[in-house]
Amino acid sequence: MYTDMEQWSEIRRRVLVEGVSRRQIIRETGMHWETLQKILRHSEPQGYRLNRKRPCKKLGPYLPKIELILQEDKALPRKQRHTAKRLWERLQAEGFTGGYTIVKDVVRELTQRGQEVFVPLIHRPGEAQVDFGEALVKMSGRLRKVAFMVMALPYSDADFVMAFERECTETFWEGHVQGFEFFGGVPWRITYDNTKIAVAQIIGGGKERRLTRGFCQLKSHYLFNHHFCRVARGNEKGVVEGRVKYTRLNSFVPVPQMRDFAELNAHLRQRCVDDRQRRLRGQSAPKEQLLAEEQKAFLPLPATPFAACRQVSTTASSLSLVRFDSNDYSVPVPWAHQSVVVKGYWQHVVLYAKGQEIARHGRIWEEEQVCFEPLHYLQLLEKKPGAFDHARPLANWNLPECFGVLRRRLENERAGDGMREYIKVLRLLEKHPVPKLRQAVEQALAVGAITRDAIAQFLFPRPDWRFTAFSLDGYPHLRHVRVAAPEIGCYQQLLGGAQ
Repeated sequence: MYTDMEQWSEIRRRVLVEGVSRRQIIRETGMHWETLQKILRHSEPQGYRLNRKRPCKKLGPYLPKIELILQEDKALPRKQRHTAKRLWERLQAEGFTGGYTIVKDVVRELTQRGQEVFVPLIHRPGEAQVDFGEALVKMSGRLRKVAFMVMALPYSDADFVMAFERECTETFWEGHVQGFEFFGGVPWRITYDNTKIAVAQIIGGGKERRLTRGFCQLKSHYLFNHHFCRVARGNEKGVVEGRVKYTRLNSFVPVPQMRDFAELNAHLRQRCVDDRQRRLRGQSAPKEQLLAEEQKAFLPLPATPFAACRQVSTTASSLSLVRFDSNDYSVPVPWAHQSVVVKGYWQHVVLYAKGQEIARHGRIWEEEQVCFEPLHYLQLLEKKPGAFDHARPLANWNLPECFGVLRRRLENERAGDGMREYIKVLRLLEKHPVPKLRQAVEQALAVGAITRDAIAQFLFPRPDWRFTAFSLDGYPHLRHVRVAAPEIGCYQQLLGGAQ
């Protein structure tokens, strides 16, 4: 086959310009007559062309089997489908004697034939797409998996990223609240996949959705329109799918080392702000300028922010514990057996009874755990001091060393009542912080006044008497009071002396 462009052009020039005969060219080069005719017809080599498909004599009988297997694989997870090598091995077991290459070529052809073609879409200002992803983070020295929510604006390609413990209703809400505040408005239309947080049931042959109560609450507060992708059609929100991948590869590689979620989210937020200076291929302006244009299409933020908490009504147990999300949280013992309302935020849990807040705890994300507040049980222990050393809520309560000294002295000096008096001192922590009470205990130990009432006196500021003076300001009626001088002789009568 002649593919040398220089030789090709020289033969054409000699025959078509100089008039050299075709027979002369054939004698000089030894090429076939049809080859010379092809050179004269085309200005450059056309390459090899297959006019008709080669017959698969060995593989032909097995083609229906291969097509059936590939068709059945479409209903299976991608990671559990047949590879060309596995198909070849199965065919060999059925008597196929051909090589692996022809099986691989047929599988590639059949796979490409069934691949879907997509239509490029236009993205209007004010539309958003939301999705969750997962990544590894080294937090407080421990490698752990976190979930992160991405809210992407396809028109400007600006995005907002926030990391959470896991994907759930509370984090879904919080991500939207923070995202809307970050963008300075509410997108008028948001696209989601069919997450169970928003979709309770798919009905009508996959065309209709029955929404969850939590999603309806969020939608009613911010008044945006929703759109859900078809089942297993993540390409319908391809922008946010790409942003999830981009965030994982750029914000979580290498694995970030953070103290807590506050530091991690500050890092992610700053990266989102810095990314606005970038200009995408095909765009006329950087993201920041396009975002400013897009914000004109946003809905305004409501006057009051959305309360991103899940509310549950329950009853405190006899152990003064309230269960929420498979974990137990303590409340003060007077509220045991009482009705309690739990508000679960993504970072903390707040408990209410009769309209007032009675307890607040950090949110536990593991399962079947218990969160105790030792102060909640001191009132009960004052009545049952014998249970102090075996009380589970106090098991990991680390107090300053001076508290241990105070306990020993009280138990030595107040036989039978020292523990109860010590618990009364601890109850001062219900109103005063540990550093302040520690200072008061140290002062009390120094002067030997170790009762609860004596220690309480050190918790209040005592002004120097030298800088105090009695003032009648505000008491004008006292100015008319006259106090007579005392008669010292009256005291002599009490001693039996003469006047």
